[in-house]
Amino acid sequence: MKTEHYDLIAIGAGSAARDGANKASKEHGAKVALIEHERWGGSCPNVACSPTKAYLVAADLAHDINTLANKLGIEVGPATTNLAKVKARKETLKKPQPKWVEDLQAAGFDTYEGTASFVDPHTIRVGDAEFTADKILIATGSRTAVPPIEGIEEIDWLDHVTALELEELPESLLVVGAGAVGLEFGQTFSRFGSKVTIVDPLDEIAPHTDRHAALELHEALVDEGIQIILGSFVRKVAARDGTSVATIVPREGGMEHEIEFDRLLLASGRSPNIEELNLEAAGVETYKLGIVVDDRMRTNVSGIWAAGDVNGRALFTPVAQYEARIAVEDMYRAGEGPTADYSVLPTAIFTDPELAGVGLTQMEAEEQGFEAETVVHLFKHQRRATFTDAKHGLFKIIFDRQSRRVLGLHVVAPGASDVVQGFSISIRLGVTVDDLAMAHHVFPTIGEGVKAAAEQALIGVPA
Repeated sequence: MKTEHYDLIAIGAGSAARDGANKASKEHGAKVALIEHERWGGSCPNVACSPTKAYLVAADLAHDINTLANKLGIEVGPATTNLAKVKARKETLKKPQPKWVEDLQAAGFDTYEGTASFVDPHTIRVGDAEFTADKILIATGSRTAVPPIEGIEEIDWLDHVTALELEELPESLLVVGAGAVGLEFGQTFSRFGSKVTIVDPLDEIAPHTDRHAALELHEALVDEGIQIILGSFVRKVAARDGTSVATIVPREGGMEHEIEFDRLLLASGRSPNIEELNLEAAGVETYKLGIVVDDRMRTNVSGIWAAGDVNGRALFTPVAQYEARIAVEDMYRAGEGPTADYSVLPTAIFTDPELAGVGLTQMEAEEQGFEAETVVHLFKHQRRATFTDAKHGLFKIIFDRQSRRVLGLHVVAPGASDVVQGFSISIRLGVTVDDLAMAHHVFPTIGEGVKAAAEQALIGVPA
């Protein structure tokens, strides 16, 4: 049996694993091994962030041609989507798997393909080989959670991975889940030409965002013809007369009804990839969302850290990288490195319009005891919106009444992610709503909506 010792073993090859390995190697001269059993590079560049956004761009272009071109004086025929060509274009944007391995090895890492499992807290088995390490970073990510729907095992369901492999457009698509993945894919396939229905047991879409902003996006999606059924479960699915049928049941009780669909997309949550790690052999503690860690990504076992989706804290690629760097700092500066802070975390849902936010929602601010005030400016009142006759969008600022400090910013608009990204630093530095109101701005832009909202908070100044 092959055995080898490393300073650091990273289980996984996604954003967290690679960032952690890179930092340990470059800053601390660590000898590092990366172990991957499915996809080198991880989900983000292969099947998540990058390829899905390539589909969004294609869908937005088709939509703009069909809804805006004639209005703006551009003479073109109706846009139709060739899904096989969209997929082929997406494939050209991806780095081939052998190239991932070549680049990682060129960076000085040893790479091993296979399923990693713990033998003890400092020993990992991969096939017939065993590797030991002083430090181990678990960064195995997550996968689509399969909800308890009766008959789901009989359905060839899709998720964000397999939906990107389709070459023929479904006539109808039933999306289970109204979070970021469900909304982005739902709108994408609707704009491609599928009849889309989105079902979620909660009372509003995008549950982790500000409710006011979520309602604004909800209205925009419904106006496009997407059916959204909230407060309801998909209880069962079944094949019937050459099609598939879903039984929809209201969460609070009431009449159930059926919806026919061509394909089913699961987007109702994530499950951590921990089952094959044999964590029991190392004594690593887990919970429903993944591996239990502290604010330095330490597990309960000395010498083992966990970063990214697998710890269930905040399932975003930049957060995975951030957590991995914190973990490596702790590995080499025990107790002296930074601790994780998620209080000013910009996030976005890349629909059209985008929904982006940073800081507290209005509900969170009130629950935390702030005397929260809000100001809202509608995007349709901006000059930039008139160029495309935009109907939906808003800029919402939440601030503390006494200190005037901005607690949260929530934007529904084209390019909202870029707007929020820019203001996230100012919020971290304690910007007040008056600072935003008195700041200079560029005209005509989308981002000036933040200033327009802030101006409404100025004492003695008409809104």
